[in-house]
Amino acid sequence: MSELWWTIAAVAVGGYALKASGYFVPQRVLELPRVTRLALLTPVALLAALTAAQVFGDGKALVLDARAAGLAFAVGALLLRAPFLVVVVGAAAVAALVRLIAG
Repeated sequence: MSELWWTIAAVAVGGYALKASGYFVPQRVLELPRVTRLALLTPVALLAALTAAQVFGDGKALVLDARAAGLAFAVGALLLRAPFLVVVVGAAAVAALVRLIAG
């Protein structure tokens, strides 16, 4: 097997082991306010990191292009409590418009 497949297998086994280890954590530890808060905020942090990587990353370089304008629109629309469909379609339209204008 290639190095890539060994890495994928190691990550899969590690992820499964991490998930399975949750069954061995005592209930009193899971009920601590700090642990509860961490469990609630972890998905938000992961989604933010994924969004930043997709918007500002291009291979091994950082870029600032139309995707950033779309993200800025989405953030503004979310702050104004716009419906989700408006946020998504508006961000795509802004990014497309910036690409059209920028050439």
